[in-house]
Amino acid sequence: MPDGFYSGTDWQQSSGPYLNRYWELADLWPQGLGGEIDGGNKDVMAAGLHPVLAVGARANRPENLTGVVVNYEGTSRVLLNHANGMVVRQYVANITGYNETTGAADAWATNADAGQPVYVDDSGPLTAGVTLSLSDTNESGSNNPLAGFIIYCQDDYDDSDFGGADQAGGGLPIDGLSSTGTEEFLACVYLSPDTGFAT
Repeated sequence: MPDGFYSGTDWQQSSGPYLNRYWELADLWPQGLGGEIDGGNKDVMAAGLHPVLAVGARANRPENLTGVVVNYEGTSRVLLNHANGMVVRQYVANITGYNETTGAADAWATNADAGQPVYVDDSGPLTAGVTLSLSDTNESGSNNPLAGFIIYCQDDYDDSDFGGADQAGGGLPIDGLSSTGTEEFLACVYLSPDTGFAT
């Protein structure tokens, strides 16, 4: 289980593309503010952490731009990559739905597969370091912004292809997740921040 935003050197799973833009920390969610991790805020930003976050007022959801943190500078300046097609390794919660009355997670996926959408989710039931889930709504019933889609990681391919771990069948689907409780798993996400908007 994660104890903070993803920080491994393998967070970047593709060599691009890049569409980097600076934002003020206050423009982004659901990172924590001032060490307070509650009310749908997650881990506190620090240099070397690479979560996927949403930009702008939560009232705009789900039509919020999303992106992955490339760098965090000083006390408030955050560089996000918003490029369609960037692949990043992230923690994802297997939650697929919440109870409308209590806000508690009440539906979970037992597996995750290629092409499955993932969303920026500010719900309390997610662990502090997790900003993504499989649920298109949060605990309040509000629509979550689309972050992207599950894709094979670089080391999911057979050695004969791109030098990855020797997994002839690839690393997907991810099986054996709980059907009765929340689990966070590592997955690679093909960022698609401009395809979740209403038309």
